[in-house]
Amino acid sequence: MDLFTHVLVAYLVTFGIVGAAPSYLAAGALAGGLPDADALFFPLAKRFPILRHHGITHSLLGVTIVAVAGALIAPHLAPGSPIVYFVVMMAGGCAHILQDGFTNFAVPPLLPFSKELFHLDADRAINFGTMAVSIVSFYLLLGIERNHVAFSIYLATVYALIAFFAAYFALRLAGRAAVGRRLAGTGFSAVLPTGSPFAWIVLSEENIADRVRTRWARYVLGRGIVDGPHAVEAPVVPPPHTGAPRSAAEALDWSYGLARAASGVIASTYHFGEAFLSAAGEWVAVWYSLEFTALGRASAVRVRFPPGGGPPVVKSAFYRPIHGGV
Repeated sequence: MDLFTHVLVAYLVTFGIVGAAPSYLAAGALAGGLPDADALFFPLAKRFPILRHHGITHSLLGVTIVAVAGALIAPHLAPGSPIVYFVVMMAGGCAHILQDGFTNFAVPPLLPFSKELFHLDADRAINFGTMAVSIVSFYLLLGIERNHVAFSIYLATVYALIAFFAAYFALRLAGRAAVGRRLAGTGFSAVLPTGSPFAWIVLSEENIADRVRTRWARYVLGRGIVDGPHAVEAPVVPPPHTGAPRSAAEALDWSYGLARAASGVIASTYHFGEAFLSAAGEWVAVWYSLEFTALGRASAVRVRFPPGGGPPVVKSAFYRPIHGGV
């Protein structure tokens, strides 16, 4: 989930606990965004992996430490009960963990005692729809309505937002469960969310003798598979070769290992590949993530093979796949 949605949902959760109490609402909302402050640890994360993004700050221990610190500090900044500050900041932090686990990202809620990951694959890590709702909502609550409208109008806005997010999360979970039930006998083993709660990607991935085979299709609730299945297979280690590829299959075989080495996204997420002959007469292979996508484009690596041979040109890019569905 994006930072705006994390903060807004934590604000709404805090409202459900303490009502319209400005100091507590601010503390709960702040706690809802703080786990993503782990981005500041980036220089240290390579040396101390526990500090990586979605590491210790996205665990119950990390959230509890922040809540205890808030309970000790917040009463000196704004009058209030340390216990209530602890409760709302704990609730805001836990809401952040649950929202990230709700997506195709994974979080380790029991770190450092267990590395067990939690994720439901029910939504994209960043959904531009909910982000837009969150940004508009903050502008409405803190800009247009604050000290300008009757309290009853503010309450109506808050309750409407609570209803919206409750319905949205329920719809996403119901859709994920429905698609999962229909996987039996299809050969697909995983479900990935798209930007729409009604459209999903179903796929399977196998690694046999260092050859990775991926098969995927686009599934729409109520309609079934509407695009695909599409399949691709390539070796992790490129086979010995000289000159330029003579077919799409060779371009994919020769480029797959290069793409994995060039992009951690390709190496760590479900992905797919396409190859085609460009107008310049060179074979071009593109490997793109099926998970890191937005607005019809995907995080990808493009490998160009010069027609006369020579070193391939490898470039990371955001790519609009030939096949739809991302």
